[in-house]
Amino acid sequence: MSREPAGLHVGWHSLHPDPSLNFQLNRWAAYGGPQWLDEVRPVLPRLRDYEAWRETFLALGDTAEANGRPFLAALHVRCAEFFMVPGDPRKAPARRRFLALMREAWPLPEATRQEVDMRGVRLPIIRLGRGGPNGVLVVFGGFDSYIEEFVPILLELARRGFEVVAFEGPGQGAVLEEQGVPMTAAWHRPVGAVLDALALDDVTLVGISLGGGLAIRAAAKEPRVRRVVAFDVLADFRACLLGQVPRSRRPVAQVLSAGRSTGWLFDSMVRAVAAHQPVVEWGIGQAMHVFGKPTPHEALAAARELSTTQISGDVRQDVLLLFGEDDHYVGRSQLDQQLGALRRARSVTARVFSRAEQAQAHCQVGNLPLAIDVIELWLETLRRRDAA
Repeated sequence: MSREPAGLHVGWHSLHPDPSLNFQLNRWAAYGGPQWLDEVRPVLPRLRDYEAWRETFLALGDTAEANGRPFLAALHVRCAEFFMVPGDPRKAPARRRFLALMREAWPLPEATRQEVDMRGVRLPIIRLGRGGPNGVLVVFGGFDSYIEEFVPILLELARRGFEVVAFEGPGQGAVLEEQGVPMTAAWHRPVGAVLDALALDDVTLVGISLGGGLAIRAAAKEPRVRRVVAFDVLADFRACLLGQVPRSRRPVAQVLSAGRSTGWLFDSMVRAVAAHQPVVEWGIGQAMHVFGKPTPHEALAAARELSTTQISGDVRQDVLLLFGEDDHYVGRSQLDQQLGALRRARSVTARVFSRAEQAQAHCQVGNLPLAIDVIELWLETLRRRDAA
């Protein structure tokens, strides 16, 4: 059996007219590359709705696995599982299958995996490149990721001389799906638990997607964090969720979701919109799941607590903000908001990625190697500054 494609691939592709679905296709193409695209392009006409999406990618996963391609199979299965709403009986088996396929495709020594205790909650960790000369990166995702899917990124960072510690915290991965622990705005607690358990100091946080906002929140209260990479800027998660509501209904949604007495009206409106906008159904359902809330308006209230507005002023570290000019989740105003709020940071660097670089999307999907280059160069610049 030939080795499957390793590493990270460059290229942004127009594969689907729906921006959310096109982003997800590009998200996995960034890992699977041309081989994955060759398997996906023939089925694109079938992807008319979310159920067709789920069925199609599960079938692609079956075929790839039967043909001895566990990595491509893992990506197909994850693609299907991503849009399975909480309560779908296929979701948990698909997640377990994805994890098993990733571990088959990218076998890591058992010593790289462990669990850290956080007040009785078990935080899974992948630790690579121990003792790397370029410092320690503590990496985590956000709203909908598993650390297993970051393995190609983690291995690339370790190859570049970093010690990499990736973990799943409350509201993420196994902590959510197996232990039922919802997201917390007090992100310094899981970060602190990891640093305590591994005896780490002088680390750089790298928060991916919603993790970009969580990293800012953690840095404000954890002095062992010396540098922060918001990979992608995400200052206001509630605004991202409301941004999935059709523009014509957004002002009403903002008003109704803000008050306790009008919450039931917001919930009714969301259900009506979700009947015609599957991304709203998925987004709100995922938010309720992640935050452990029974209603959409309560999930929105929990999302508001993740805002960095009130806490960014306490950040005193060096901060790197990454933003794609065509990010369909996070508006440019959030970059401007974060730049204005980090008034006490030791330094603040912002990097806006363009279409010409094929890195214009959320989290620079389309050119992850460029994003890693920018992070590496920024850290090297700080090392030279501090050595002077």
